[in-house]
Amino acid sequence: MSDATWVFVLLGATLAAFVWGRFRYDLVALISLLVAVMLGLVPADDAFLGFGHPAVITVAAVLVLSKGFERSGVVDVIAEQAFKVGSRLFPQLLVLTGTVVVLSAVMNNVGALALMLPVAIRMARKHDSPPSLLLMPLAFGSLLGGLLTMIGTPPNIIIASYRGSQLGENFGLFSFTPVGAMVAMAGLLFLVTLGWRLTPRREGQASAEELFDTAHYLSELRVTKDAKAVGWSLLDLQKAIDEHIPVLAVVREDKRHAGHAFMGRLREGDVLLVEAGPEEMKQLESKAGLRLNSHRDSEYEGEEDSPEDARREQADRHEVSASSRRRENDDSNSSRSVDTEGLQLVEAVVRNDSMMINRTVVQLRLLNQHGLHLVAVARDGERLRQRLREIRFRPGDVLLMQGDEGGLSESLATLGCLPLANRNLTLGQPRMLLVSLAIFSAAILLMLFDVLPAAVALTAAAAVSLLVGVLPMRDGYQAIDGPVIVLLGAMIPVGQTLETSGGAALIADALLQLGEHWPPVVTLAGLFLLSMVLSNIINNAAAALLMAPIAASLARGFDLSLDPFLMVVAVSASCAFLTPIGHQSNTLVMGPAGYRFSDYWRLGLPLSLVVWIVAIPMILWVWPLSS
Repeated sequence: MSDATWVFVLLGATLAAFVWGRFRYDLVALISLLVAVMLGLVPADDAFLGFGHPAVITVAAVLVLSKGFERSGVVDVIAEQAFKVGSRLFPQLLVLTGTVVVLSAVMNNVGALALMLPVAIRMARKHDSPPSLLLMPLAFGSLLGGLLTMIGTPPNIIIASYRGSQLGENFGLFSFTPVGAMVAMAGLLFLVTLGWRLTPRREGQASAEELFDTAHYLSELRVTKDAKAVGWSLLDLQKAIDEHIPVLAVVREDKRHAGHAFMGRLREGDVLLVEAGPEEMKQLESKAGLRLNSHRDSEYEGEEDSPEDARREQADRHEVSASSRRRENDDSNSSRSVDTEGLQLVEAVVRNDSMMINRTVVQLRLLNQHGLHLVAVARDGERLRQRLREIRFRPGDVLLMQGDEGGLSESLATLGCLPLANRNLTLGQPRMLLVSLAIFSAAILLMLFDVLPAAVALTAAAAVSLLVGVLPMRDGYQAIDGPVIVLLGAMIPVGQTLETSGGAALIADALLQLGEHWPPVVTLAGLFLLSMVLSNIINNAAAALLMAPIAASLARGFDLSLDPFLMVVAVSASCAFLTPIGHQSNTLVMGPAGYRFSDYWRLGLPLSLVVWIVAIPMILWVWPLSS
């Protein structure tokens, strides 16, 4: 077979693996690269040149700078202002979605969404409204904002660099702005006026208490004199009952010790605050000899707590950094104060690139290695009732976890989880806000005046941010999205084979023959739709890498300017609105809002049409077809 045929076979298999999703996209891309080398499509000496490509370096630098913005206190400033808009949905959507559009223009769009997602959820809970009305427009807004500048999204960086390889000059930082701004403005206007009406209303998801429904599962168990558990550690208790039952706290002599940090031995009189249902309660009683604490007996004797008691308990369980709690004794009608220092509960959503995906809590050793205690898991807006130890985590799962206040943020970042609402973590360093903005502004000026190429200027800005302490070195490395870097580094040489083998020219010739009786603008519109559909089933960076050579071949076939064809790919590859798997932003909001797979196209399809209708005329106006 010819090289072009082998390229089509390899790319077809790669696309099928991307869509299947059984293996992570970075592993698929790396295997695709190795197979290309074995087939002789990529010279062995050039196999890993993609990892030093300016596009890859630029993406890594932007990720580091984005993390610096996050830690510099941006989220606190935004949240403070966003909460002033009141309870009406329209201003909430306008402020939240408009803000994420602007942020996505100057930082990675996933990072921008990560900043705004907790703000949106807090706002929804504050006004007792479904976050499902806010989160999908927020995710789509982050994609629209990425269109505004070269650094807003990886496809823009890839297309800018590809133009340099073809014409000797990259697209500039703001070359994407005229078209991107109009598309983003039209998309934002649609989302806040009509689009939100197409989002599903998932009632009851605004409240963490309702989502995890712990009111009927939190109990106090006392270690009696004759209990088998006397002298056991909490690990011994878990082994004895062969089950992962979260022990949130151990109360000893009126002092509460967080369960994940309690390393002592149980004594007579200790009280365990556990998250357990009826079946688990039976195991704890029969295998460990634990008994329900007297003032909680009514809950398991068919009597319900008063609404006042339930509210007090829910507030206690989900108030992240409460310093004390009043506990009511039904027998004596007296109360006592219990110290809750260190008892930290947090909700977090599993990211697409999380190390937790397809692994269980046992395999991850959450408590031993990361100091985190898994309390509950919610998926598709509902709490999972199966055994915690048997759950294999998926992207978008919402986790309720307990951990030390000091290391909770770092542990979640290591695992690849995004903290949501009901947290009191000090992520920002307000004094560094102006410093980080000054460093970023300096990099922009160096790029605008052609003093340094984008990759060098942004890398220098990232290095300076690390030097002055905007971002600790460890966080800088964690900010670099390894899977995306591997995907880009591996797929750049593979994508180039589509051009060097003649495969792109074959595809372009076929499209030219189909559209030989049509104006070039029709083919341009078809290219836009093809690239947009592809970006909804594979990573948008991969879509841009594959479609750029085809766009260049089409431009040569029509003997027209390359720029409008590349702009079509840049815009369309970033508009993955139809599925939750097309972009990380879409996946991140799926769990917290309780969306289903089919919910996305209801809003995504009309938004895609709006983008298509606005983008094509704007591209032709700003970037004419004739050279």
